[in-house]
Amino acid sequence: MVKIKSVDKNSRAARAGIAAGDILISVNGHEINDVLDYGFYLAERNVEIKLTRGGEVSFIKIKKGVYDDVGLNFETPLMDKKHRCENGCIFCFIDQNPKGMRESVYFKDDDSRLSFIHGNYITLTNLDERDIDRIIEMHISPINISVHTTDPVLRVKMMKNKKAGEVLSYMNRLAAGGIELHCQIVLCRGINDGDVLKKTMTDLSYMYPSVTSVSIVPAGLTGHRDGLYPLTPFSQKEAAEIVRLTEDFGSMCAEKYGSRIFYASDELYIKAEIPIPDADFYGDFEQLEDGVGMIADFLSEIDAELRFIDTYDYSPDTPRNVSIATGEAAAPFIKKAVEKIESVCYNLHCEVYTVKNEFFGGEVTVAGLLTGVDIARALRGQNLGDELLVPASALRAEDGVFLCGHTTEWLSHELGVPVKSSKSSASDFISGLLGCETEGGDKNG
Repeated sequence: MVKIKSVDKNSRAARAGIAAGDILISVNGHEINDVLDYGFYLAERNVEIKLTRGGEVSFIKIKKGVYDDVGLNFETPLMDKKHRCENGCIFCFIDQNPKGMRESVYFKDDDSRLSFIHGNYITLTNLDERDIDRIIEMHISPINISVHTTDPVLRVKMMKNKKAGEVLSYMNRLAAGGIELHCQIVLCRGINDGDVLKKTMTDLSYMYPSVTSVSIVPAGLTGHRDGLYPLTPFSQKEAAEIVRLTEDFGSMCAEKYGSRIFYASDELYIKAEIPIPDADFYGDFEQLEDGVGMIADFLSEIDAELRFIDTYDYSPDTPRNVSIATGEAAAPFIKKAVEKIESVCYNLHCEVYTVKNEFFGGEVTVAGLLTGVDIARALRGQNLGDELLVPASALRAEDGVFLCGHTTEWLSHELGVPVKSSKSSASDFISGLLGCETEGGDKNG
């Protein structure tokens, strides 16, 4: 049962007499517990909605298009609370967060619904047989799974959950049910690398074509690991061995299946000091959100977008002087992109500043974890030009707040220059540099 928060004006539900405060019980006889139930059972031309109002039960019949909504809104997008993670992973990044950040940062989710809706990774440990049945029945696909290792005993050790090994069997059931699986292996030095990684990749390759892609990423280690499992970062040589192993295994899969399946993250290439492959290497970029192929995709998009530079609403004769703050990992590639853009936009000058992440410390080098305090510390006294651009991924989308709690307005006051966010798509990035908008696009802010 779910409480209805509001009803769209003039919607089918409103015309049928459904109102805010009513309690939704079922659709066509199926109990509704969350957004997946609601969307799946609502996909009919004729629906009967059972609800209660003031303790009285009502049945409302509505005719509509199969995929049309009826206009009901609920308290949360999921229609209930997120499912909290039940694991104690030895590499968990949230356990390594500094104190004093906003409360939501410390919440650990492990929700299969968010895997489908937003691409979050799940571990399967808080699912049961009924959940697997529902995923197959509703064909909730693809599902993103944090595997880490296919050794049941080692998976229990790494995740500190006695169910972690046995639930690996769910992957076979999902595969048999036609569910596409995207997998992730978070590598911990001396634990699930080397021969263990080889076995994990071998086991997962046997599940092709259900397992369509697997990312191999190093565990993120901050400077806040007091009292946590003693993990150490990979060396340059060790990272290079992982990249070569992954590439070689991927080549074998490409020959056997027509797909590489396995990809090392950009972070591993950077650590290994090995050139990142071209965009063609990454196929359909299925692991883009996990940091696989992001740089190749970005640089390729920049090249493509610069062919349409004359569609941007800017004055090529007006000088523009801007600066960009970015993380250590992305800086060389941002500079490369800027050089390409400056070569065709002759009055543009952009200085790229590399910001060391002292807030998180440790091995954290990604732009998305930069904070206002670190940017302010790194750039005070610098000539930042007309405007400073910061990564949009480092800000909370709804209000422009950094993880440290400071805003772009605060940073602007600290540095004495207007501060705007720069999104990672090529068109948005170019727009931010030029201080304009693409044809039909939105201004960055």
